[in-house]
Amino acid sequence: MSLGAGLAIYAIIWWLTLFAVLPFGVVTHYEDDSVERGTAPSAPVAPRMWIKALITTCVAAVIFAGVYWLIVESGLHLDDIPFLPKFGENY
Repeated sequence: MSLGAGLAIYAIIWWLTLFAVLPFGVVTHYEDDSVERGTAPSAPVAPRMWIKALITTCVAAVIFAGVYWLIVESGLHLDDIPFLPKFGENY
């Protein structure tokens, strides 16, 4: 795997993980009973983005390590997946 491909795969994993981590621990203004005029009731009181970014980075690194092992170290190829069509030399 090249450096560019690795960075692209890590970026995709990081963003997908961020969207999974964002809702954890969110308390809205409506739940906190602190809705002010001009504020959306669904807005988070304290989003704690730095903590979520750190958690996202750690989880994405673990997932990327698994993907890296699967692609580079395991020796599996797309031809090993039984339901995919087999491509010959002409493709």
